[in-house]
Amino acid sequence: MQLFDSLVGNFNGKIIRDPGDMQQFLTDWRGKWTGVAIAVIQPERTEDVALAVRWCHEHNISVVPQGGNTGLSGGATPNNSGLNVVLSLSRMKQIRGIDVVNNTISLDAGVTLQAVQEAADAVGKLFPLSLAAEGTCTIGGNLATNAGGVQVLRYGNARDLCLGLEVVTSDGRIWNGMKSLRKDNTGYDLKNIFIGSEGTLGVITGATLKLFEKPKSKVVSFIALSDPSSAISLLKLSQEMHSNELTAFELMSDECISLVEKHVDTARLPLAVRSEWYVLLELSSSSDEQALSARIENLLEAAMEAELITDAAISSSIAQFNSIWSLREDISEAQAAEGKTIKHDISLPISTIAVFIDQMTKQLLYKFSNIRMVVFGHLGDGNLHFNISPAKSIVNTQIQLFTEIEAEVNKLVHDSVNDFNGSISAEHGLGVLRRDEASRYRSETERSLMEILKKSFDPKNLMNPGKVLS
Repeated sequence: MQLFDSLVGNFNGKIIRDPGDMQQFLTDWRGKWTGVAIAVIQPERTEDVALAVRWCHEHNISVVPQGGNTGLSGGATPNNSGLNVVLSLSRMKQIRGIDVVNNTISLDAGVTLQAVQEAADAVGKLFPLSLAAEGTCTIGGNLATNAGGVQVLRYGNARDLCLGLEVVTSDGRIWNGMKSLRKDNTGYDLKNIFIGSEGTLGVITGATLKLFEKPKSKVVSFIALSDPSSAISLLKLSQEMHSNELTAFELMSDECISLVEKHVDTARLPLAVRSEWYVLLELSSSSDEQALSARIENLLEAAMEAELITDAAISSSIAQFNSIWSLREDISEAQAAEGKTIKHDISLPISTIAVFIDQMTKQLLYKFSNIRMVVFGHLGDGNLHFNISPAKSIVNTQIQLFTEIEAEVNKLVHDSVNDFNGSISAEHGLGVLRRDEASRYRSETERSLMEILKKSFDPKNLMNPGKVLS
């Protein structure tokens, strides 16, 4: 294909043009969107990314950056214009350096999250970002979407874990911002402009990330309680008693656990009696496991005396620890196995979550007779996965009726989130899934500022067009 001749000569990497070989890069992880691309370009170095982006800029071809292609909002899938290339960073896997004194790791954007965790572990350190797709998702994608996960409560989002970035701009220049400083007040924070921008302003090619000391012990408890209000009170008590050791605080309904038990053979509820709601609470510490177990027992005793909880189980081995965590981690997979899902990745002030769940659940169940609520999330940081599945009574012929209510359900949920001063995208990004909905809730000033930023960084609108902004 002569179009690529001027690129191929100096380019290190792989250019895929065969339609069959490209297919895995053209469809998103959920199979919801499929696009068209002229080619899939896989550079091996930052200089090759810059060369490819310059070439695309000169030929007015759009660039769709892609990491592990595990996103849930269609942000890494090309459109159907036929004027795209997918820029896959999956061959850029170099760990550039680890500083155990400064507690940092520098690496290529194509390194998988699991590989970062393993590299940190090999030098006795911890990289705390943890996601279900960590074996496949890449650091570049994690930063482009400002990924969250189960330990945000203690360590923060991807944004909070990043000290420096390397970025290729829309016209193919390289910005080297790979600093490893905790303090740097020398002007505009370019790093945080690119983080969370979903590849619409430039291509993240490298990052310097924070490392932490590994905890010597971790203990998890699976706790039964009557309602989300009790869970919020338990969170407050946990923070008062063990704020420095509280690593995770996950809320889930019994419907969630029932789905996991149904679809995961090894799943077992670790309590004698079922409850309407559960909390998974993890403490981690530099002290020994026996001392940490004693502290979590004291917390649970205080919660029982305050009548916040009805029962609890504590892990006493690695196997039990992993088994309890699996009940939470397998919810999404179990719900997917059940069939069609209407998903909401929302963020709310923690103090309002119980009221939101109660009001929104009642409103939806009153309006729609063919649904059931599947609610879980990272209560400790206010991120709720407010999901809906078809009612158990629905037969195949009625699934279409369930599908047809999705737009109306989304509007009801997201309008309520907006009324509670929340966000309709907590950790999955906007992509194309929530792009237009997010625009409805922006003020004219916010919309104008975002458009000015986009035009300034990408005047030809070639960087992942149609994502985040219409």
